[in-house]
This record gives sequence, structure tokens and C-alpha cells, in this order.
Amino acid sequence: MEREKQESFKVLMFPWLGHGHIFTYLELAKRLSKTHHFTMHLCSTAVNLDSIKSSISPEDAAAASVELVELHMPSLPHLPPHLHSPRNLPSHLIPTLMKTFQESSSSFSDIMDSLKPDLVLFDVYQPWAPKIASSKGVPCVHFSTPGATVLSYLHHLYTVGSSASFPFPAISQPDEYVLRQVALVAENLKDADDDFLFGNLTRSTDIVLSRSSRHVEKKYADYLSALSKKEIVCTGPLIVADPNRHEDIEIMKWLNGKNLDSTIYISFGSECFLSKKQIAEIAKGLQLCDVNFLWVIRYPAEEAGTGIRLIEEELPAGFLETMKDRGLVVTGWAPQKKILGHPSIGGFVSHCGRSSMTESMYFGVPVIATPMKVDQPFNAQLMAELGVGLVVEKDHENGVYAGEEVANAINKVMVEKNALYEGLRSRARRLSETLREKEEEELNEVAEQLLKICVKNKK
Repeated sequence: MEREKQESFKVLMFPWLGHGHIFTYLELAKRLSKTHHFTMHLCSTAVNLDSIKSSISPEDAAAASVELVELHMPSLPHLPPHLHSPRNLPSHLIPTLMKTFQESSSSFSDIMDSLKPDLVLFDVYQPWAPKIASSKGVPCVHFSTPGATVLSYLHHLYTVGSSASFPFPAISQPDEYVLRQVALVAENLKDADDDFLFGNLTRSTDIVLSRSSRHVEKKYADYLSALSKKEIVCTGPLIVADPNRHEDIEIMKWLNGKNLDSTIYISFGSECFLSKKQIAEIAKGLQLCDVNFLWVIRYPAEEAGTGIRLIEEELPAGFLETMKDRGLVVTGWAPQKKILGHPSIGGFVSHCGRSSMTESMYFGVPVIATPMKVDQPFNAQLMAELGVGLVVEKDHENGVYAGEEVANAINKVMVEKNALYEGLRSRARRLSETLREKEEEELNEVAEQLLKICVKNKK
């Protein structure tokens, strides 16, 4: 054990380019760096590294200790370097970004040769990364940001098949939807065979890390472990602190003027852009409710500068004026953790992206789930199973959540003082307390498991 105390192992973090992935990996890197067993390096594109640098405050010593390593990707006429991230990227360019990302494998290999890490933590969309690491004798661990529920469902579908029902009936999606989502991703990946998701688990050394808490997903983590023959180690929620920005002041000042649990927060994350039709339906839902609301509406980068003009065009006539006393509409970035932690927030209309779902649980805010794509429907069902969220029914014929259904869900969570209302709140707050109590213990387990792998490989 003396060797373990003295030696610091070099860990290379290699997340997918998405904002939620990048900052989740960074948060784990920061926390592992505090153990003194590891020196942490995070590899990404220049635009993502710039985003990280701008978010780090001078007093954040842990973040400053993480070395940032630039990954070189080809620059295309319609995908220049400032778009080498799905944040602000129009949805039709996401497949192009994925395909271009695959061309960075040689840059990653060069980084491996130069850095000579003792361990690599890799993400879902680069099945070639663990192969490169393995060829150089470096152990690698898959760090899955979507959590254990969706992975266990997918693994069941691919290995057990639809002939046997998934053992947890609260989670269910049409097979064709699931298979289509996986196929759309796989066709854009290099070295991706039919089981690329589970190849990541297979190539992971000894364990798989999952951004979750065992208190939330224990049965799904255990089932995934049984299917994959890997120990699933939960990292805890890994909540990333919001940077301090001048523009936050007006938002927080507005919230300070609202009563306890009186305000609904509406946001669809940093990479989900609503259609005009969906924006109009949410606005209709808010008109049908009598609650305060803070609504964040985002547009792709090339439209961001015209956000106010677009909002005025897409919202019902006079909406901003008639709603100004009880509503605030924000374009661009907003400090989500600060907002969810504010006492005036009583509910969260969310697409249930993994980060948003985790943050709502951590801050004890009930969710009104309006999932859009990929793993979000699974996350929404998990929130409902935990008793901390309601899932809005989608009008599949029109492809939107109808305003009447949004209003009905908001009223159930925010207005109607009944058993459902009280139950959602009390369960959300208890879950928040448990996540906070367990997060240090779960992180210590992660550090111990990774240290074992490093020491074992060194020997």
C-alpha cells in the first residue's frame, strides 16, 4: 500500500463532444484530482476546451489542476472548428459532426503516445478509443453518462431479445424506436459493429462507471452487471457548479421576488431546439395556467443573435406583454443549477436529458417530463417510477406536446393541493437528501476501483 500512497497515476479522460458529456467528465476529473492518487487530463476539441476555460473561476483549484489536451478534428467548409461541438449546432449537422469526430482517431493515438497515460476513461461514441488504448497496453474504463437504466434496457433487447420481457415493467419503449435510435448512431461511427454499445462494456477493464447513484438505479445497475459480466460502479450525481456570470443577476433578482414553490422552470437543455409549433403549444399551456414561469428558449448558433425577433414571431401575439408580471422568457444560456436550487422553483418542465434529470433530483424539484429523443423517454419513465415526476402525453400525430396537456401537468404539480402534489414534493426532497448523503461515499468507491486497476496494470 505504500506504493499506492506515493505514486500518482496519469488518467486521460476522453468524452464525446456534447456539453453534458464534457462537463460531467470534467467534474469527475476535478473530484478524482483531489484524492492525490491521480493527475487528470481531459481531451477535447478547441471550442470545447475554450468553453471549459471560460467556465473555470480563479478559486477553482481542482479545475485548474486538470490539464486540457486538444484533439484535432478535420475542418470542413460547413463544419468549421467553432462548430466542433453539438452545443449550438443545428440538428441536421449532428451526423456530420459524429462522422468527422471519427476522423480524430489518429490525433487521439498521437496524444496517447505523447502523454503515456496509465488509464483512459472513454465515452460511448468512440469504440475505436479503447482499441487504441489496448494496443498500447493501457487499461481503459467506459464511463457511461446516460446511467444504468437505459443501458440495461438496451442490453436486454440485444442479448435476451423481445421474446422475454424486460424484468422492470415501468421502463418500456417500442422496439422499433429503440433499434432505430441505435442504428442512427451506429451508422455514423467508425469501428462500430452491431453491438457497439456493448462492445464498449466488453472492452472496459474490470468495471464500468455509470453517472448515477445506486439508491436511484440499483436494480438496473445490478441487471446490467449480470448481463455484461462487469461490475457497475456508480459515480454519484456529479453536479457541476454554474459559473458566475453578470447576466445571472437579473434572473436571480426576478426569482427573488417570487413566493416559495410558486414558479415553474422550463428548459430543454443546451442541445435541444424546439420547433415553432412546440414553442406555440408550450405558450398556450402557460396561458391556460395561473403560475409564475421562467422559460429558457434556445436557438442554434447562427440564429442566436436574432433570438428576440424569433421569439416575438413564434409566441402568440402579445404573449410577452400580457405575461410579463408572472413570466420571464430568457434566450441563450441560463444558470440552471442556481435556478433549480432557488426556493421559488416548484417544478421543472424538462426534456429529461441526463444532466437535467440528475440536477432535478439533486435539488429536489419535481419534473414535468416532455422527452424528445434518444434516452430521454427512458429517463422520463424512471422519474415517474421514482415518484418524483409526471410524464406528459405526446400528440404523436402532430409530433408535439399539446398546450392543454402541458397545462394539465403543470396544474397537477403546481396548483392542485392534493395527495399527488404533496407526494411529489416530499419524495423529491427525500431523494435530494439521500443523493447528497451518498455522493462522497460513491466517489470514494470510484477512486478506489480505478486505483486498483492502475496498480494492477503497473505491476
